[in-house]
Amino acid sequence: HSVLDNRRLCKEKYDHLRKALMFEPRGHNDMYGCILVPPNDAVGDFGIIFLHNEGYSTMCGHAIIAISTLAVEMNWIELSEGDNLIKIDAPCGRIQSFVNVADGKVVGVRFHCVPSFVVSLDNQINVDGLGNITFDLAYGGAYYAYVDMAKNSFDFDLGVNSYSELIKQGMAIKKAVNKSDIEIEHPFEADLSFLYGTIFIDNDPSSEQVDSRNVCIFAEGEVDRCPTGSGVSGRMAIHKKRNELEIGEKMIIESITGSRFTGSVVSEVEYGPYIAVIPEVEGNAFVTGQHAFIINPNDPFKEGFFLK
Repeated sequence: HSVLDNRRLCKEKYDHLRKALMFEPRGHNDMYGCILVPPNDAVGDFGIIFLHNEGYSTMCGHAIIAISTLAVEMNWIELSEGDNLIKIDAPCGRIQSFVNVADGKVVGVRFHCVPSFVVSLDNQINVDGLGNITFDLAYGGAYYAYVDMAKNSFDFDLGVNSYSELIKQGMAIKKAVNKSDIEIEHPFEADLSFLYGTIFIDNDPSSEQVDSRNVCIFAEGEVDRCPTGSGVSGRMAIHKKRNELEIGEKMIIESITGSRFTGSVVSEVEYGPYIAVIPEVEGNAFVTGQHAFIINPNDPFKEGFFLK
């Protein structure tokens, strides 16, 4: 079975486990997780399936950084000091993760994402409650509508105080794009052909240490706590397409929590009908605990419950 096959299998036969782990009381509305599965072939180190409140995503950069850190610090994979390569098969394809180890601890992770490309720039769409908005459509392991605050006049910003409004409007934009005649068709995999979320962009960031802010509203109204690795990957494709970023030039993007990723373009490749980029995304993760969850078959809420 490929990782995509196993993702399908999880949806069909094991979705009760996703609900039990993601929903309350074990999780919460914005919980995220992953399941390790065998790689697609003998070259890969392991495969990964991503979980969230709505189902199963195709790519998640912060989960790649987290699982790479875990693999080293839990001794699942023996790595040496310095830079180490872990080959991870995600539903969207193979991710090359480079783990920097010093004194047995992970000090940083950067990964090369799958080929990432722009579908269309400066699309116009009418959204209930917002009127006409401008957005870019791009893929970085998942498809997002990228909404630049500078190109739209909204009465909210990308701060924590706008949390509820961002969810509401992010979902409204996603719904409007899905109802429109804009085609979202991956060149090779039908299972990847869907809009995952809306990413709001502010290129006038909170400090001089960062270049931009991303706030991603995905799945069933989840808010990403990190700058969104797949979203940063898509942004690298957008900036390259607009000639705003040279190969190797770095861009620091923060999230709604102030956490940061560094993105860059490693190279350009042909990918189906697209000229795509191979993005590099760099960040950190920290192990916070080991948890043993108990699912009692007599518990009426054994699959959890979902309030929002």
